[in-house]
Amino acid sequence: MTGKQTNWAGNVTFSAQRFHRPATVAELQRIVAGSTRARALGTGHAFNDLADTDGDLVTVAGLPRVIEVDAANDTVTVSAGTSYGELATALHQAGRALPNMASLPHISVAGACATGTHGSGDTNGSLATAMSAFEMVTADGDLATVSRRSDPAGFPGMVVALGALGIVTRVTLDTVQDFDVRQYVYEDLPYEQVTRHFGEIMSAAYSVSLFTDWRGPRMTQAWLKRRADAVSPPLPRPGWMGARLAGGPRNPVPGMSPANCTEQLGLPGPWPERLPHFRPEFIPSAGDELQSEFLLPRAHAASGLLGLDQIAGRLAPVTQLSEIRTVAADDLWLSPAYMQDSIAFHFTWVNDWPAVAPVLALVQECLMPLQARPHWGKLFSVDAAQLRRRYPRLRDFRRLMQRFDPPGKFRNDFTGRWLGADH
Repeated sequence: MTGKQTNWAGNVTFSAQRFHRPATVAELQRIVAGSTRARALGTGHAFNDLADTDGDLVTVAGLPRVIEVDAANDTVTVSAGTSYGELATALHQAGRALPNMASLPHISVAGACATGTHGSGDTNGSLATAMSAFEMVTADGDLATVSRRSDPAGFPGMVVALGALGIVTRVTLDTVQDFDVRQYVYEDLPYEQVTRHFGEIMSAAYSVSLFTDWRGPRMTQAWLKRRADAVSPPLPRPGWMGARLAGGPRNPVPGMSPANCTEQLGLPGPWPERLPHFRPEFIPSAGDELQSEFLLPRAHAASGLLGLDQIAGRLAPVTQLSEIRTVAADDLWLSPAYMQDSIAFHFTWVNDWPAVAPVLALVQECLMPLQARPHWGKLFSVDAAQLRRRYPRLRDFRRLMQRFDPPGKFRNDFTGRWLGADH
């Protein structure tokens, strides 16, 4: 690959000296073994310099596609660059399912797991919590396989690893029985209802997402994804929580066509066609945006909501859309949901960093005192020492880095800045 490469949004130009797209794992091993600095690149959906390097940038998108369903053990093994949309289709055809999906089915499995990316749902952990094993190329070019079973003490530290231990080639995920979902969209949910009844609202379905553009006293939309086999009475009530049941399909972005969104109106359908907000065959946007996200303990949900409402006048001009979700706690050392049931505040900004930066600073002033943790793959500029203190197992993770990558081949400015692990 020649010429300068950028991330999906185009706001990061990679500084790598060489770009590679290996066609086989053996070729990847040779590249890593001969490199002094290397980083992996998935779909490029990180909005910061997480994937950057001054050495060799290696995309895993060209590795042979693998989707191996193991019905006997309720798992699936996939190549690292496989998208969730592609995986979900194959799993559904085999009668299996993933517990949850992110909003976008276009992102790669390995990249999403490595950064703690998530969907929504009070009882749903991040996508990484489904990982039970993975294969990666280590600093010397060897191929290592680690699993929850082989290293139960260390494995939770290896899953959300930010690419700092090696280049992942295959991932094994736990699966569940296939299921159907009904999706309902409500409009104009009063903001005061959300602050007063947050727990009731977010537990109203298997997965709940709230959307706002901060331009009024109401959430623009609430997306409720309810399992079709749920035993409790079906939702919808037209006036639920003071909101209005949408009379037709909607796009969470105001004014945008719903054609590229998943099926709504309560029609039951397979989980891959309901849990994401967008259909895999459509690209929901062209990348003309910036993103930030912060996860904080559920106990601070009301404080976070009220604090952001106080700066809504500053948020509205630079926000395309905000999404509010819940994520169940996990035991993954670098997960933003580590040991805390979380509320996640997501911001899709306009693509104007000079205008966004001071507003992002206000968001951080509001949320960081509430024990927030930023999403690793998105834009943030918090105090590094403060962020490190939010991760009690960070010192143990540095030991894993030394174990798998003694020369620091997979380290970069990002790991040095936020993990305190220099080149």
